[in-house]
Amino acid sequence: MLSGMLGRKVGMTQIFGANGAIIPVTIIEAGPCTITQVKTEARDGYEAVQLGFDTIEAKRATRPMLGHLGHELKATERQRREEQRTQQKVRQAARQKKQATEAEADQAESAEATEAGATTTTAPAKRGAKRRGGAGKALGPFKVLREVKVVGDLPTVGDEVTVDMFAEGEEVDIIGTSKGKGFAGVMKRHGFRGGQRTHGQSDRARAPGSIGPGTTPGRVYKGTRMAGRMGNERVTVKALRIVQADPERNLLVVQGSVPGANGGLLVIRKTAVQMAVAARQQRG
Repeated sequence: MLSGMLGRKVGMTQIFGANGAIIPVTIIEAGPCTITQVKTEARDGYEAVQLGFDTIEAKRATRPMLGHLGHELKATERQRREEQRTQQKVRQAARQKKQATEAEADQAESAEATEAGATTTTAPAKRGAKRRGGAGKALGPFKVLREVKVVGDLPTVGDEVTVDMFAEGEEVDIIGTSKGKGFAGVMKRHGFRGGQRTHGQSDRARAPGSIGPGTTPGRVYKGTRMAGRMGNERVTVKALRIVQADPERNLLVVQGSVPGANGGLLVIRKTAVQMAVAARQQRG
């Protein structure tokens, strides 16, 4: 069982519950994701799968990405020049060997030397033969690659992960990157109360106040809450209930809000309790 999948935040709306209560919900475009790599305990030291999400054009992908996903790569100009120099050195060595053997041996020996020289010019091995544990087809390319944990039987490269892995009423954890707020003061960033508004404190209304602990220890502690950059952080919201699941349109409707702006990348993950139960069942 996979621990989660990837998706994008579409936006927020509201629906009406069975008793007419308004329920704020977030619509998420979840998947489909493609398994691009399988990591095993024997080879990698842990079990996980790599998911690819949001396909892009091949011309917008990097060569390492295309090679990792099994695409045929054309040789670069530098690789072609190196191959030409290598072939030239091989031919020159073969000619020199042939000339030396002709002076000392008969025509049969020179023919054997020619065959030996010809065998040295065989084509190099195909690049990327050990890619992804031996998968045989090109995938993607994808805009996003992420790893997720797996419990139980390992899937195969090329399998598709859809919304079917979640059910209505199930609780999930959703991970995203919060909106960046820029540089913010302590009242907005940490919820400080602020200073007095009276008795001549007109210039201290939103100030943090004293930060020095005095003579002992005579320094400011690390981690003291101060003004600084706010937002643009990895945030996890736990135990959000799935209100609706639409596998045909790859949509999930979850109750409540999720971090990030519309269109932001999300990881929809099963809760730790569900993964622990699956692990116990796997152990028997």
